[in-house]
Amino acid sequence: MKRRVDKSEGGEPATGLQKSSLTLKDVHASSHWSWAKIGLISFLVLCATIPTLQHVLSDFVDLSHPLDVGLNHTINVYLKPEEGVRVGVWHTVPEHRWKEAQGKNAEWYEKALGDGSPIFIYLHGNGGNRSALHRIGVANVLSALGYHVLVMDYRGFGDSTGEPTEPGLTTDALYLYNWIKKRSGNSLVCVWGHSIGSGVTTNVAVKLLEEGKKFDGIILEGAMLSGRAAAKQYGHPFSWFYWKFPYIQFFLFNPLKNNKIVFPLDENLEKIRTPILILHSKDDHVSPFSVAQEIYRIAKKAQNSDERVKLVLFDGKHGYLHNGLYRDHRLPNMLREFVQSLTA
Repeated sequence: MKRRVDKSEGGEPATGLQKSSLTLKDVHASSHWSWAKIGLISFLVLCATIPTLQHVLSDFVDLSHPLDVGLNHTINVYLKPEEGVRVGVWHTVPEHRWKEAQGKNAEWYEKALGDGSPIFIYLHGNGGNRSALHRIGVANVLSALGYHVLVMDYRGFGDSTGEPTEPGLTTDALYLYNWIKKRSGNSLVCVWGHSIGSGVTTNVAVKLLEEGKKFDGIILEGAMLSGRAAAKQYGHPFSWFYWKFPYIQFFLFNPLKNNKIVFPLDENLEKIRTPILILHSKDDHVSPFSVAQEIYRIAKKAQNSDERVKLVLFDGKHGYLHNGLYRDHRLPNMLREFVQSLTA
């Protein structure tokens, strides 16, 4: 019987060692590629999971105790904008009153609104609640400047009851504004709308115009041009609410389909005549900075003024993305100048 001899490309017999070396090389190459794929997939999963984890972990914060997250001159109150709806609000007084605020009750905080200091209503974006790090960051910046800050969780957010809808969010914010005005005398009342909160802000501004009232000033941060565009690009903004109730769509026959989101910020800006400061980071990954430029164009044209409408774009090298503008060291001066311009 003849023994079979394997040959290499050069015609030489292939030894067991050569065969082994080729096999090991292939194994190593395959192994490296497998680990690269695993690493890439893990990274993508982590990126997708972090926002969800932040949302889930924020649900473990006791929102009735703002001191737990370091806000030692803040009180939690609950308001009832409608029958069957309760919304949670954190009221932070100016930082220079923090010692005086220790141990004070809700009545003291309500009276403090009439001390003449400017007041900011902060209307936050979609998801999470008033304990989110960037929302606390904004409250701290404003408080350090000597302003009152009221941060509300709309219905369905945080520990606020009810189902989130565009009319509902608008009603909640309008109720908070009127509640503040009854207690604040002639103090300036401004509103800061972040992300989808910019849509809520302009909705309320138009409602106030219909009643012959208006905000003293508006800040739009990371704004969306319209809820329609945002929903088309990122999906329904309130879908997270229904994830909490796995069978709700079975019983309500797809509530998201009927829960239409408009937030016509572009159309609202054509009616508003309130001074506006637009803040946007060039590396915003949720709302491109071109949106801020378009918002500025619309508002400037509507008010026919370079003084009443300002646009500040932050360089993307800072990595502020959609939520990090509160970290910029120039922001306090910008806010101070904006408030001073409202009284000039």
